Amino acid sequence: MDFEKKLNRLEEIVNKMEAGEMSLDDSLKSFEEGVKLSRECQKELSEAEQKVKLLLNVDDTGKSETEDFTVE
Repeated sequence: MDFEKKLNRLEEIVNKMEAGEMSLDDSLKSFEEGVKLSRECQKELSEAEQKVKLLLNVDDTGKSETEDFTVE
């Protein structure tokens, strides 16, 4: 599953849980799935951040540089 699908699924889980209409068992299963998806998304974001840093690590003179990845 790609990042966007994971994020959409995570949003679906949150919306269902916030509605408060799930059984305890279903809530626990959904929570477990949500934690798994959250960790996978965080891992993908961390990997993307590292790629951005690698892409920015050499200037025009060949000098090594890095920039922190920030989301605005």
